[in-house]
Amino acid sequence: MPNVLIIDDNPSIAMALDVLLSLHDINSFSAQSPEQGLALLEQQAIDLVIQDMNFTEDTTSGEEGVALFKKIRARHPDLPVILLTAWTHLDAAVDLIKAGAADYLAKPWHDQRLVASVKNLIELGQVNRALQHRVQRERKQKRELETKYDLRNFVWQDPATERVLGMACQVAKSDVSILITGPNGAGKERIAEIVQANSKVKDGAFVILNCGAIPAELIEAELFGAEAGAYTGATKAREGKFEAADGGTLFLDEIGNLPLAGQIKLLRVLETGRFERLGSNKERQVKVRVISATNADLPAMIKSGQFREDLFYRLNVIQLNLPALAERPEDILPLAEAFLEEGKTLHATARSSLLAHTWPGNVRELKNVMQRACLLASNDDIKADDLGLPVASNVLNQNDAEPDREAIELALSKARGVVAQAAAELGLSRQALYRRMDRLNISRS
Repeated sequence: MPNVLIIDDNPSIAMALDVLLSLHDINSFSAQSPEQGLALLEQQAIDLVIQDMNFTEDTTSGEEGVALFKKIRARHPDLPVILLTAWTHLDAAVDLIKAGAADYLAKPWHDQRLVASVKNLIELGQVNRALQHRVQRERKQKRELETKYDLRNFVWQDPATERVLGMACQVAKSDVSILITGPNGAGKERIAEIVQANSKVKDGAFVILNCGAIPAELIEAELFGAEAGAYTGATKAREGKFEAADGGTLFLDEIGNLPLAGQIKLLRVLETGRFERLGSNKERQVKVRVISATNADLPAMIKSGQFREDLFYRLNVIQLNLPALAERPEDILPLAEAFLEEGKTLHATARSSLLAHTWPGNVRELKNVMQRACLLASNDDIKADDLGLPVASNVLNQNDAEPDREAIELALSKARGVVAQAAAELGLSRQALYRRMDRLNISRS
C-alpha cells in the first residue's frame, strides 16, 4: 500500500485527506509543522507528499511552504510533492511547478481531481523507480562485462545487445562452433572478434573469409588451398584459410552463400580437422575454432535444398542472434558519438533525427552517416540537416498538431493510464491533457 505524507497545521485538513485517501487504499501519515514533516520523511518510506503553503496563523504569503518545498526537493529530489493552499498565488504556483512541484491545488480541493493526481503521481513514481533500478542493474552488468572480458572497445548500451555480448563471452572459452545471425551491417564480425579475444586460442590467428565475395568455383581453393596447376591461373601452391587459421579462429561470413560442394568438404573438416588441398592427395590436419555468420534464413534454405541440414547443426551448436540496430535503439546515440571526430558534438536536433531514422543499413549505415556529417557540417556542433537523413525520418514536433481522441487514448494505453507519462508522450502538461480529456469525454479513471 502506498504511503502519503500530509504536512498541514490544520488537523481537520489532515483527517479529511486521510479519510479520502484511505477510501482508495492509500495509507497516510500527518505532520503539523515543516520540522515534523521533514523528520517523518527520514523515518518512513513515503511515496508522495501533500503539503500546505502556510503554517503560521494569519500568514498567507506562502513563503513557509516554498521553504519547506525546497528542503524536501534538496533531500528527496525524486519525491513528488503536491502543494495545497487556500491562498492561490499564480506566480508562485508557476515558479514552484517549474522548480519540480508535481501539482498545485487550491483549498477546498476537488476530491476526484486530488485522488486522480495522487494515484497518477504514485504510479509514475513507481514506474520511474523501476526504471532507475533497471538502469542501475544494467550499468552494473555492463561494468562487470567490461571488467571481466576483453570487449575490443565494443560500444553498446541496449539490453538486447548486452544479452548477445554476455552469451558470446560465456561460450568463448569452449571449442564449440558458433553461428552468429543478424542483418547485414549489424556488427556480426565484431561479435566474432570478441569471441576470439576471450577464447582459449586468443593468441592464435583470426582469419576472415566472406563466402559471398568469392566466386563459387574458387571458394574451395580459398578454404582449403590449392596446389600449382589445380585450376586455371594457379601457377604456384597456396595455403587456404583453414591452414592460415590453424591454432586460431576462422570466421566464415555469409556462410549461406557457400556452394553445396564446399559445404560437404567443410562438414568433413569440422568433424575431423582433416582436408586436402585442391589438386593434392596429401591429407592435412588442423585445429581451428570456426565461427560463422549469416543474414540468410538457413532453415528455409535447408527446406529448399540449398543448405545441408547436417552442416547447419554442426555450425549451430551455439547461435547468437544480433538484432538490427532499429531493434536496439539505446545503441544508436552511443555509437553515433563513437563515430564522431574529436571535437565534434551532436546537437539535440541531430539526436532526435538519429533516433527517428529506421537504419535499414544498421551500424554500417550509421557509421557512414556520421563520417559524412563530420566532413560536411559547417561547424563542430552537428545538426539534423548535416546528417542528410530522409525528411520523413526526422522527428515531428508533437506540439505542432492537436492530439485527437485516438492519439490521446493510445498515449494513455502506452502509459498504462499514468496521465503524467501520457502527457509527456504527447508534449503536453498534465493539466493540458486533463482539459483535452474532459473536452473529448475521455474518462480520467
